[in-house]
Amino acid sequence: MFTPRANTDPLDGRFDRLDRSGRMIAGLARRPLWPVLAMVVLTAGAAWWFVMGMAGSVAQLQGSAHSLGPGMSLISPYLPFEPGSFAATIAALCLSGDAGIGLAGGPVLSTALALYVMWFAMAAAMMLPTAAPMIRTYAEIADTAAARGEPVVHPVVLTAGYLFVWALAAIGFTSVQLAIVQIADISATGPVQGLIAGGILIGAGLYQFTSLKHACLTKCRNPFTTLFARWKTTVGGVFRLGVEQGAWCLGCCWALMLIMLAVGSMNVVWMAALTVFAFLEKTETGRVTTKAGGAIVSIWGAVLVWVALT
Repeated sequence: MFTPRANTDPLDGRFDRLDRSGRMIAGLARRPLWPVLAMVVLTAGAAWWFVMGMAGSVAQLQGSAHSLGPGMSLISPYLPFEPGSFAATIAALCLSGDAGIGLAGGPVLSTALALYVMWFAMAAAMMLPTAAPMIRTYAEIADTAAARGEPVVHPVVLTAGYLFVWALAAIGFTSVQLAIVQIADISATGPVQGLIAGGILIGAGLYQFTSLKHACLTKCRNPFTTLFARWKTTVGGVFRLGVEQGAWCLGCCWALMLIMLAVGSMNVVWMAALTVFAFLEKTETGRVTTKAGGAIVSIWGAVLVWVALT
């Protein structure tokens, strides 16, 4: 908890009532171009490095980056590869299922665990930057509340609740990928092909036009309403606020995350592209970005289906 400090202008924007780490996070979060740098650099940055390390390890172990999806062959020489590292170990576990994953034995559990770690790292890397407006808004409300002598909770607690949702979602993404690998008899590290890829892309594209997508996106674009109306002053309450915002974000972006199956779950090129798209989508006020993305992805999926059937 923060200790409020008196005699400070509540509108000065310096977050003087927060402790040192809180001031650092809240101060950076105020700037739209620096989306909660403390958290993005420490958490999302580490997640990005981990996923890139996994991709680099797979490229080295397989002797080629072509299986990782489009665009990866261009950057594979620059990806980190540290033999014996945690990322290399997880990558090797993912590759252990390439010969076929049987439900009754072998590498299924280790491969599932490795894929879960990968999906959670991907979610942290891709979604934390897009949560910048929400964390910034919380810090601003917390600073104003502290100026009135009210107890406020550290922004890290809110972020933990947000990431908890994506930790649960990673279980679902892992299950979907394992099912596809089992059905299609393909690598757990490469992109899905043919009808399955086309179906994923069509589904993700059409979801961009649904009312549920719009409702979740509206909540993500306007976090002040939820945070102010449901303001909490306990650790548990703020954690639940983070969970609630994470749920809205999941409802907004789950289909975009599934696109990674069609382009390669370790494809950091497409990870970067989808992160930028999600950030723009959440910070734009209109529907142009959402609908344009949905149309492009749907057409792409339709082409894949057509090619697979002809």
